[in-house]
Amino acid sequence: MRLTLVLLTRNELPGLRALWDRIPFEAVEDVLSVDGDSTDGTLEFLAARGVRRAARPSAGRGEAFRIAFAEASGDALVFFSPDGNEDPADIPRFRPLLEEGCDMVIASRMMAGARNEEDDDAVPLRKWANKAFNLMANLTWNRGPFISDSINGYRAISRAAWERLALDGRGYTIEYQSSIRAMKLGLKVAEFPTHEGGRIGPGGSPALPLGLQFLRLFASEVRAGRRFLTRL
Repeated sequence: MRLTLVLLTRNELPGLRALWDRIPFEAVEDVLSVDGDSTDGTLEFLAARGVRRAARPSAGRGEAFRIAFAEASGDALVFFSPDGNEDPADIPRFRPLLEEGCDMVIASRMMAGARNEEDDDAVPLRKWANKAFNLMANLTWNRGPFISDSINGYRAISRAAWERLALDGRGYTIEYQSSIRAMKLGLKVAEFPTHEGGRIGPGGSPALPLGLQFLRLFASEVRAGRRFLTRL
């Protein structure tokens, strides 16, 4: 199986500098950058290291996923954000599960043996919200093993599964939508525990607007049912 590592970046120069030597590039056959118009030197950093950049006609994480699948050569794509939250040491852990026939593999921050960035907080609001959205999806659509972290973006998706999912989600909802539609289709989804680190440098997404986007996405998937299959 040929794997493409997709580096999702937007002004992530501090994270790239801190993590670059820890990324196991030997674990994949292809590396692709999809960048959201960085202005902090991220593009120059990646270009100096020979990383191919995909075209980026419009902004948004959802569009980044679609561009990656259009331009990558891998049979499956591993999406990695070099912002400090995601542990690069986990990259080799995706391959065995994909080669066993899994359609999607998620690095879970919520299962036994995992660690969430907010685990030491007295009031881990983001973690609780993630768990709530996750439970909503599982109770509504999942007929297989419980998925513990349907929202985390640190995941791999096979090309065959991508074609069936027909994802049109925007921004950060793309991961939640991919998990929901995998549940709807009964795809084989596997997880392994990961340790979420602290973010390196500025950035991140505002919690309240993002939560509202997830609610709208959930409602749209309830209305849509399996009609997305007509796009295949």
